[in-house]
Amino acid sequence: MERMTAWVHGFVQGVGFRWWTRARALELGLVGYAANQKDGRVLVIAEGPRDKLETLLTLLRSGDTPGAVDLVVEQWDSARGDLTGFVER
Repeated sequence: MERMTAWVHGFVQGVGFRWWTRARALELGLVGYAANQKDGRVLVIAEGPRDKLETLLTLLRSGDTPGAVDLVVEQWDSARGDLTGFVER
């Protein structure tokens, strides 16, 4: 199990982006959250199998999200196991 931290840049607040991300993550069986940041980005923290996390990352970059994603910067770590469900924050 791994942990992906993704900073999503672009027009991603107030457009249903966190809800959409939550729905995709739950479909993939991931746990974590999506949270608006004061600077306009959305922070996505997700844990699960690497292949499922990579699928979520591909979806975040797909151009089929609500709003408009300009850039996604990700970081990989070992899963901490401290998350349950997938929520919008």
